[in-house]
Amino acid sequence: MGDGESTATTLDLGPQALIVARIADAVREDQLEDATPCPDYAVRHLVGHLTGLAAAFRDAGRKELGATTDTPPTAGLPDLTPGWRAELPKLLVELAEAWRDPAAWTGQTRAGGVDLPGEIAGIVATDELVVHGWDLARATGQEYVPDEAALRAAYGMLAASVDDPSRGSIFGPVVAVPEGAPLLDRVIGLSGRDPGWRAAVGER
Repeated sequence: MGDGESTATTLDLGPQALIVARIADAVREDQLEDATPCPDYAVRHLVGHLTGLAAAFRDAGRKELGATTDTPPTAGLPDLTPGWRAELPKLLVELAEAWRDPAAWTGQTRAGGVDLPGEIAGIVATDELVVHGWDLARATGQEYVPDEAALRAAYGMLAASVDDPSRGSIFGPVVAVPEGAPLLDRVIGLSGRDPGWRAAVGER
């Protein structure tokens, strides 16, 4: 089986969710205004986005459709909540639990105001955790080793979207990486980010 390929229709999001939770827990208060690889997002906005997407994809997995699943990601600049340090890890655990139910990967659901098959929604959630985990780690100067299964699933989704005409509404232009680059660099490049991005000196 080649890089990024998977025949699984379900995936345990727990390991990757735990990695993201650990990175978020290590974010210092003095880093919340620092820049991130996401245009227009400071660390505080990225944390707010992660909190919102964790709730949205938890509810998408549960098929509990409503305000969390109907709000498009472009609805406004996200921000962290006063209790985010307790709220985000709790939501990430609940997200993983929701997608451990095989029923989450079947039928139709909704996320970001878009109706889509459960199997696709689960992979999108995985990709969000992988890429935004990298964003947060890179913005705050932390090491980042994503879950291998989640990384391969994200690669498969992003590689398949390269020629999708609707891609531009979700991802930036693909950033080319050297041939033979690590799989994580390829995923980040496919997501429209520069794998070499670093926070400016003095922003950590």
